[in-house]
Parts: sequence; structure tokens; C-alpha cells
Amino acid sequence: MTDLNTKICEIFPGLVVRKDLVKAVKGNAIVPTYVLEYLLGQYCATNDEDSIQSGIETVKQILAKHYVHRNEAGLVRSTIREKGRHKIIDKVTVALNDKKDCYETEFSNLGIKKVLIDASTVKQHPKLLVGGVWVIADIEYEHIEDKDAVPWILSSLKPIQMSHFDFEGYLEARKQFSLDEWIDVLMQSIGFNPEYFGERSKLTQLVRLIPFCERNYNLIELGPKGTGKSHIYSEFSPHGILISGGEVTVPKLFVNNSSGKIGLVGYWDTVAFDEFAGKQKKVDKALVDIMKNYMANKSFSRGVETLGADASMAFVGNTEHSLPYMLKNSDLFDALPDKFYDSAFLDRLHHYIPGWEVDIIRGEMFSSGYGFVVDYLAEVLRHLRNQDYSDQYKGILELDPTLATRDKDAINKTFSGLMKILFPQGGASSEEIEKVLRLAMEGRKRVKDQLLRIDSTYTAVNFRYSDKSGKEFTVCTLEELEFPKYFQTNTEFDDGKRPELNEIIDTPLPVAPTPSPENSRDTTPELKEQHIVVMENQRGISYDQLFGPYVSGSRHITITDPYIRLFFQVRNLMELLEMLVRHKSEEDEIVVSLITVEDEFKGEQQREWLKQIQSSMLTVGIKFVYSFDNTGALHARHIVTDTGWKISLDRGLDIFQPYDMNDSFQLTNRMQKQRPCKAFEVTYIRIEN
Repeated sequence: MTDLNTKICEIFPGLVVRKDLVKAVKGNAIVPTYVLEYLLGQYCATNDEDSIQSGIETVKQILAKHYVHRNEAGLVRSTIREKGRHKIIDKVTVALNDKKDCYETEFSNLGIKKVLIDASTVKQHPKLLVGGVWVIADIEYEHIEDKDAVPWILSSLKPIQMSHFDFEGYLEARKQFSLDEWIDVLMQSIGFNPEYFGERSKLTQLVRLIPFCERNYNLIELGPKGTGKSHIYSEFSPHGILISGGEVTVPKLFVNNSSGKIGLVGYWDTVAFDEFAGKQKKVDKALVDIMKNYMANKSFSRGVETLGADASMAFVGNTEHSLPYMLKNSDLFDALPDKFYDSAFLDRLHHYIPGWEVDIIRGEMFSSGYGFVVDYLAEVLRHLRNQDYSDQYKGILELDPTLATRDKDAINKTFSGLMKILFPQGGASSEEIEKVLRLAMEGRKRVKDQLLRIDSTYTAVNFRYSDKSGKEFTVCTLEELEFPKYFQTNTEFDDGKRPELNEIIDTPLPVAPTPSPENSRDTTPELKEQHIVVMENQRGISYDQLFGPYVSGSRHITITDPYIRLFFQVRNLMELLEMLVRHKSEEDEIVVSLITVEDEFKGEQQREWLKQIQSSMLTVGIKFVYSFDNTGALHARHIVTDTGWKISLDRGLDIFQPYDMNDSFQLTNRMQKQRPCKAFEVTYIRIEN
């Protein structure tokens, strides 16, 4: 139990569950996470280990006894017949039989249809009519001679979701957490271990929740396979539904004009489209047109009648090319079907999550800590749909007047959604509000930048904001900072000429010094004092770039870093020494001195690793020595050379996000430039020898 886990359990008793328990009870039951956590919340919402183990066994017994596997449906039907009555867990849908003027239920796994259901139950739970709902139901069997009669009787039905919650209690409890703690609580609640994510990556994950708490919010995420894009929409909430992008029709999504039946947008808070990308997919043009009108005006037509709905839409799909390829040769919407590759449709998107920044999900990234029972958090987010937080930056910050109305609306909706998630109780500081606003602006700017490529009729705007003093700040996307040449050649500002990137951003350019070519060691690059900033998730950074030119020609290098203790930290040191090998002549020798702190618990293992490095480096002309400063006074991290340079490192050598070091076939394991970085800063200082 970490301090945070203990705190969660104390402040939210009975509303949290240990997230690794889902795997422990799931077995081969194909049910959403929220169904399992609903059961776990009944029996395992505690941090008492004995109670947890007892609860796990109870949930396993319930699933074994009542969950209907399709391949065992015949056995369950027989059990109901023999016992006369049996409780089951299954997904059900309801349809109106207008010829008989009654509602009929179909059980997905059990395989029985036309079971009568009371009209009052349908009225109480209208989602039964569209998409289906997971329920706990009592089924009875009574055979009747009438050949048209159905022997199955629905005795009781209870949707698997919370019946009520205390919103005011939620707000009061939120006040007891710092922002960082709260973000980690939310990360654990959606099933991820926050230790494997930087701040930007955590916020990217939380943006996926906005459709659940913001009405009529339109979100898109395109990126590589395996990054968990659709997980939230299929597993997280009983108020959202995930459908395949290829299965969408006008009647299913909006309205069936012949029957008058309302589609998914009338019943669900969030409708997500999986596998949305794919150029060859056939799409109904009429669907796109209705979708455009709905996304812009929150309404759609049923014959002569206009109907409104507040369902948010999320579009997730896989990209077909690398990020720089898309930026150079096409755009970031390149993978979409032709009918959706429409500037009017794309302009209605409020936020574009950069899926290429999201790590492919690995086993160790899942949480074993405590988080909310997802159904509880889903109810909280649903309650927040009735509120508007979009004005909380006004009076503190002001958007640039050149922004179009749709740009401002998109920014406001994303800002409102994130503020609901992070600060439902209010009270955010000016700095915190600014951070949320910048992220909201970046997501919309990613959409607008691509629209300017696709459709020349769009007018470029400045994604700027100003503070009370009138000072202006410009927002750029991360890919704009990484690949500025593609933006300089493909995007124009109002005056017809895009200024140099360093003229429009307010932080130093995150561009590392250029290393000297390997085959021209006599060519010494111009070294200068400077300060560089690297953004979280930025790629293309390596030790060669950062340190190579400044350590070339050195005979003695001192590395001071108190955090060379754990395996990945010692491996970083090894990679730095490998860089020195590449930058030295074969006949030269270099002395490298490391000053660090001995690990309190695994000092022996730490020494063994350093001795192995020592032995390995000796054969290539690097004399590696190390010493421990255990006085508690060692905090600074820097590299000092005998050629007169000090490189100050705010994160030391630990500049990369976690990656799978055991997978030899992952590029992140083989090439530093392929790894997403943590946010860090480096200062190069000339010193007297």
C-alpha cells in the first residue's frame, strides 16, 4: 500500500477497488470492465487483504454460477427449466413488437428471444431499446401448450450500474488531494500505473474521458495500433457505446424515418466509432451530411421534424504512415475514408489526440493500485455533463481575437471538460488554468493546421492568448516543434508568410547542438553557452546530440548524479559511455569519474553493475571509476569536462520515458532517437579550467 493508495481508501471508503482484481476474477468471461468492477465493488471495496480474498472468491462464484457463456447457453437454459428459476448475468436488448403492442427482450449469450418485459421497466431504462445493456436478471420457465407462446418469463431485471451517488461528497473529497495526486487517482481508476506516464501523457489519457462529461463533444484520435484508443469507450462506462466504423448507418445512429425509432445518439452519452480510419471503406454520403449537421448544431431531421440530442462522438482509428511522412506528403487526416476526408466535417472536431505520442500498452503499465470503481466515476462524469466550466479562464487569460468561432468553441469545450475532470470543486490556480488552456488550444490547433493544408479557403489564425498584463503567448503543437520545416512550407499565416518558429514560441527552441560528423573529427563544431528545453513526448533526442560535441576531445570527464542506482539508471550511464566510445579516437584514453549515492537497499547489486561497466570500458580505452557521496548533500546533476564545459542536467541522464528494455526488437530499445522524452532542460556553461 503506497501513501496514495492508503489515502484513496480512507477518503473514498467502499467506492474504490484494487485494479488488478479484474484480471483475477475475469477468467474467460467476455464482459466489460465496468460489469466486473460493479461486482468487485459489492464485495472487494476495501484494503483489508482477507476481505479482498474472500470477495474475489465470492465474485468468482457469482460469475461461475450466473454469467452465461455462449457455448454453455444450452446448459443454462436446461438449469432454468429444471430449477424453474435462475439468476443470470447477460447483455439484453429490447424491441417493441408493434403487432402485439408489447416489448420483447432478447438475451445475447443465453440465446432466447421474445421474452416479455414490463413497459415500466423499459421506460425506466430506455437504453434497453438500443445497443443493449448488461443486467442481472431472474429468468423463470413455464411451458405452455400454445405453440406461439414463449416459455421464458422475466421475473426481475437490474441493469449493472450504480443507482445513486453523493456528488457533494465527491467534491469535498477531491479537495483533500493535490492536483498531482488527483491525476494519479484518475489514472489508476482507468487502469494505468501512473509511474509509467509523464504529466503530458497522463493528461492525454484523461482527455479521452471528456466525451463522458461534456455534451456534444467531438473527439478524434488517430495513431499506431495497440495504444488503447478504444479501451475507454468499450470498457469504462455503461453510458458509452463502441461501434465499428463500418457498421454505421443513418437509422442506427440517428433515426429510422420509416419506424420513427431514434438511434444511438438519443440514448447514449458517448458514441465511439472504432476502426474509423481506412481509405477503402465505403461510407454513405448521406450519413456524413447528417453527421456534419449534428456535430455543428446538435440536431438532426426526422422527415419534417427536427430532433436534438447531446451525445458526444469519439472517432478512433489507426494511422497508416509515420508522423513525419504524413506531415511531408499529406496531412494528419490522411488515413480517413474519402467521404470523411471533408474539411467541413473535420472542422467540427474539437480536439485531435496525437495517438503517435501514446505508448503501445505493455503489461507493466497496468495498475495494481486502488482506483474508483469505474461505474462510480462514470456516474460522476455523467452528472458533470449538466455543468459548464468553460468560463473559468476568463478574467485571467484571453484568447486571440483572430480565432474563428469554431476554434473558440472547440477550445472552450475541451477546457471545460478537462476542468471538470481535474478541478470539479473549482479553485484552480492561474498557472493550472493556463496549463489546461494550452492543452485545449493545442488539440484544436492540430485540427486547424491540417484544415489549412486540405482546404485553401480556410483563413489562418493565431493560436495565441494573452494574460491580464497584455503579454501574448503562442501555442504550438509538439509535431510543429519537432518538424518545423514541414509547417513552414505547408502552412501560411495571414500575411502570407509564416515567421520563423523561434519568433512565435515563448520558450527556447528544443533543438540540440549538432554533433560533429563521425568521419570528420578534425571539424570542430561551434560550441556556445546555451539553454535548451525539451517537451514531454518529444522524439529525436539522443546523448550524441546533447553531449557529443561538448565532450569531444576531453581526457577527463566527471559525471555527478545521485540517481545511478536502479537498473534503468545504470543502463543510461552505460549508453552515455557508449556515446563517448563513438566520439573518441581508438588510440586515446579517457578517464570518466562518477559521483553518485549508494542505494540504501540494493547497494551490493548497484556495485556489481558498476564493476561490470568498469571491466567492459577498460577494453576500449575508457577508465571508469566511481565513488559514493552518502552525506545527503548531493543533489545537483551535471557533467564537467577538462576542456572547460559544464553541462547542467535538471533530470540527469534520466531523460527518456519508460520503455520495454527486454524487447530486443523494439526500436525504442535499440535507438535513443525513437524514444519519447520526459520534459527536461539542459544548460551548457563555459567554465575556467
